[in-house]
Amino acid sequence: MQVSNLTKSVMISAAMILAAGCSTTSTTTDAGTAGAGAGAQVGGASSYGTAGGGLSSGAIVTAEDLKQLRTVFYFDFDQSVVRQEGFADLEAHARYLSQNPSASVRLEGHADERGTREYNIALGERRAQSVERLLVVNGASANQIETVSYGEEKPAVLGHDAQSWSQNRRVELKYQSK
Repeated sequence: MQVSNLTKSVMISAAMILAAGCSTTSTTTDAGTAGAGAGAQVGGASSYGTAGGGLSSGAIVTAEDLKQLRTVFYFDFDQSVVRQEGFADLEAHARYLSQNPSASVRLEGHADERGTREYNIALGERRAQSVERLLVVNGASANQIETVSYGEEKPAVLGHDAQSWSQNRRVELKYQSK
């Protein structure tokens, strides 16, 4: 009976966490989040555009507009939940993909060096899949999106400190065709 109650508690907690993570669509930036801001260059990984995305909801997104959107999305330690600061840009990417069925994008998931190689590959994959789900929910087709995880193998910044690690926990969007 105790195992059954424990299982129920875990399932309810997981459902609540999932619902809380999906319940908001705010595009405000968290002031205390680590990672590069808009327009920052981070050891080879760029983050473009403004924090708010700058494109109105429902607008046609052109290839020129893509240059103003963020293409690198950062994650908290050991998390695969997309930060609110990236929602507007991801929604615009999704609109572009839905408006351009021949376009395709590769989502490259990354992790910092902490953890085993296997764990970090799995974490990078979960991060890429989180971004994929957000794109699909906002109109992109799943067959336009490819996910790959590099784990800790391709760091944006070399270093063994919190600042370096925060910049290595990311998903990069790379368009294969526009």
